[in-house]
Amino acid sequence: MALTREDVLVCLREVKAPSGVDLVEAGLVRALNVEDGAVRFVMEVDQPDPFLPAKAEAEEKLTALGAASVAIVMTAHAKPATPPDLGTGRKSEPKGPEKIAGIDRIIAVASGKGGVGKSTVTANLACALAAEGRRVGVLDADVYGPSQPRMLGVSGRPQSPDGKIILPLRNYGVTMMSIGLMTNEDQAVVWRGPMLMGALQQMLGQVQWGALDVLIVDLPPGTGDVQMTLAQKAHLDGAVIVSTPQDVALLDARKGIDMFNQMGTPVIGMIENMSTHICSNCGHEEHVFGHGGVRAEAEKLGVPLLAEIPLHLDIRVAADGGAPIVVSKPESAQAQAFREVARALIEADKA
Repeated sequence: MALTREDVLVCLREVKAPSGVDLVEAGLVRALNVEDGAVRFVMEVDQPDPFLPAKAEAEEKLTALGAASVAIVMTAHAKPATPPDLGTGRKSEPKGPEKIAGIDRIIAVASGKGGVGKSTVTANLACALAAEGRRVGVLDADVYGPSQPRMLGVSGRPQSPDGKIILPLRNYGVTMMSIGLMTNEDQAVVWRGPMLMGALQQMLGQVQWGALDVLIVDLPPGTGDVQMTLAQKAHLDGAVIVSTPQDVALLDARKGIDMFNQMGTPVIGMIENMSTHICSNCGHEEHVFGHGGVRAEAEKLGVPLLAEIPLHLDIRVAADGGAPIVVSKPESAQAQAFREVARALIEADKA
């Protein structure tokens, strides 16, 4: 008999929080997903340590109930303060960004605003780097709007053989993990900041990425919790900023660049997406969103302009079809634009 959501809730009502109230009544069970025997949910708590026994008990009871796998993400608003070193009088220093085992470099692909094609650039750049012989991973950190599963043609649920380590999925030579693989395609992720940060930390630290030359992180638009958490927890080797040429997009792109400057993350370069459109019937070239704005901004900031990617129907169709243009039409001018970016990053020892 298949395990149901109600079965899981009944089971979790038998597990007590430190307050003595069960996990369900205490409102600690969030984003519960039950599918094909796999159980996943988030426990949002103030401090994780007191809840570790309850987490272990929940895992044990759900496994005994018949769950094929159990994945529980614990998020915390704050960590317990570390007591000072009374012997030396020296204050303990907070732990800064750390390298992730097995990953040589981490590159963030960011934009100031949505709709500029950041995720499309990420998917194509990852496939282009893989085609150049690099070992590539993609972390889809756009939690509210995950699109990498669709663009990279990946479906199915990541497995967790021990309830701790998560096994990512792979296609076109790219290893990929996304919150979109943990939820239904039309299911909204209704999470607050601490839950987002907990999920991101789990995808960074508990996914079995293996040996990668580069991990590309597809960030959500803006300058919020996800960007800050990534920069604070993981050692970022650089950021690529994607923008369309018009002033409105560049205004927000500047804010994204300023955010990375404040966090000490170098900006590798900028990409002007939807740079120009060439009519497929008459060959007329038209700058729908203007032209050259990103180039001027890059020169002003003293960073490279990595590419001017055209606005082309084939790029959109390929992304929607789950085979990026670099894979579906590798000899096209559009695909070659992404390949040139990949080669430039490799030559600059950035990927």
